[in-house]
Amino acid sequence: MERRKRDRRNFSEYMRLMNENSGELVGHLADISHEGFRLESKQPVQPNLEFAFRIELPPDISKKPFMVFMARSKWCKPDVIDPALFDIGYEITGMDASDAESFKALFEKYGSTKFIRGSAEDYLWGR
Repeated sequence: MERRKRDRRNFSEYMRLMNENSGELVGHLADISHEGFRLESKQPVQPNLEFAFRIELPPDISKKPFMVFMARSKWCKPDVIDPALFDIGYEITGMDASDAESFKALFEKYGSTKFIRGSAEDYLWGR
């Protein structure tokens, strides 16, 4: 497994990610990279599960009210600060080109380069 450190940023806005198929809240965006993201969730998720996510888009990012994309869970562990939550890392596996531009805009506009909470794992994706 190849491991790479990715440019990632804390996410400064409170954004919910919903399961597109069930409509249920999966978690809140905690940090973001160009290839993936970390959610804080009340429920643990096993690695290597594929999800269809829906995220609402702010009007300054897109004219579309939301976007849907596919992502695969890569790891899950209890949150360091709140043990009632789980930190879950996801790798984006499918996204329309227009939505990729919106995701990049989210990264650039709302991603903070200030302190990123986490471990030495950072965002290390295996491909």
